Amino acid sequence: MSKYLIAGSAGFIAGRVAEMLLEDGHSVIGLDNLNDAYDVRMKEYRLSQLEKFPEFTFIKQDIADKDAILALQPQVEGAAAVINLAARAGVRPSVENPWIYVDTNLIGSLNLLELSRRSGIPKIVLASTSTVYGEDPPIPTPETVEIDRPMQPYAATKVASEAMAYAYHYLYNLDVTIVRYFNVYGPAGRPDMAMYRFSKWIIENEAIKVFGDGNQTRGFTYIDDIALGTIQALRPMGFEAINLGGHESISMNELIALIEELTGTPANIDYLKMHKADFQANLADTGKAFELLNWQPQVGLREGVARMIDWYMENRQWAKDITTL
Repeated sequence: MSKYLIAGSAGFIAGRVAEMLLEDGHSVIGLDNLNDAYDVRMKEYRLSQLEKFPEFTFIKQDIADKDAILALQPQVEGAAAVINLAARAGVRPSVENPWIYVDTNLIGSLNLLELSRRSGIPKIVLASTSTVYGEDPPIPTPETVEIDRPMQPYAATKVASEAMAYAYHYLYNLDVTIVRYFNVYGPAGRPDMAMYRFSKWIIENEAIKVFGDGNQTRGFTYIDDIALGTIQALRPMGFEAINLGGHESISMNELIALIEELTGTPANIDYLKMHKADFQANLADTGKAFELLNWQPQVGLREGVARMIDWYMENRQWAKDITTL
């Protein structure tokens, strides 16, 4: 069995990746600063699920703190890989405070790359995002699309972190796989994302905020499929950037209708002006993921949304109080 360092371990995707590795008998060192980018109670819930495993060690730490991260070298030596899923995510908030995105997404990534180099850890998996593809990529979007025109600071910091990862691959022969995520959803998901917000607002009879006319589309993929793809990306590959996600496209209006059907509750929709940093459509071309990782999503959208709603209802007593932005 192997040891892994997972940054952002109380996050949505990282928490599930850590859980899967622990279930398989591996040991995991989890890093997270439990920041308030969204309601910290959701992060504490995910962390509580991981702390049930004896092979899980949690370190509360900000990856942007260079000295603290490099001081972890004795604890992480012998690890098979660093899985860096820690990030400041979100399109619109990055416009309001780009500095914190630089700190976490670029400086934090650099610190983990340097920790890997100094500790002799041969592999790093770095989370990136579909937003690196810019304003008007082809749909579905392949990895060959240029990523030199980010639309907002969030995407810009992810482009920069990918470039830094390549520099470490080139200079130090660090094996790097970048996984570009497209619209992940599922139980205990991020409360600032559409899936959680729409479900909560409909179930709790609150008005739904839709930015734009609701005809914009997104390609969604269920959390377990994404976590499995991330784990499959641990294999040696030199340097690769691989799309994960976005296999089922749906408009926001269609998504709301699906949640209405599954919950038996009508929605009250408030359409707002679309933000300039937002985009009209995204959908991943996942041919490369299939070719290199033998990865194909298994959970259909209807089934996945139903599972998410079931989780919400089971945890409604506290989940209804989670703040949605």
